Amino acid sequence: MIIATSQLPHVLAVINAATIATLLYGYAQIREGRRDVHRKAMITAAVLGVAFLAIYFYYHASAGLAKFGGEGVIRPIYFTLLAIHVLMAVVAAVMAPAAIILALKERFATHKRLARWALPVWLFVSASGLVVYAMAVHLYPYHGA
Repeated sequence: MIIATSQLPHVLAVINAATIATLLYGYAQIREGRRDVHRKAMITAAVLGVAFLAIYFYYHASAGLAKFGGEGVIRPIYFTLLAIHVLMAVVAAVMAPAAIILALKERFATHKRLARWALPVWLFVSASGLVVYAMAVHLYPYHGA
């Protein structure tokens, strides 16, 4: 099955939602002391993250930057959220792999200290990505000039 480039924003939204669910599941598992299940969930989240980035870069290389159709007060709200989302995505793209590497090296104390910051940042990026998607694609789509 071939997915049209125009459908990729929807695929990215599904990946974001799956990432949120997987991260929360993994967090719940470590809180219950189930390290093996936690590890599998977090590796799944990492795979989702890599898939997201690959599709995201392919989409924007093919389709260019998304345009926002909202007017008035919603424009600065959207672009402020988008700027914060992008900035935090860069932070997450450094923190999450670092936390994963620390865990794989069994440096659990350092992993735990970093993960306490990396998890909420990653969750924020995934959730704000869904909000940006909803605003740009569904609520205020661009209809051309």
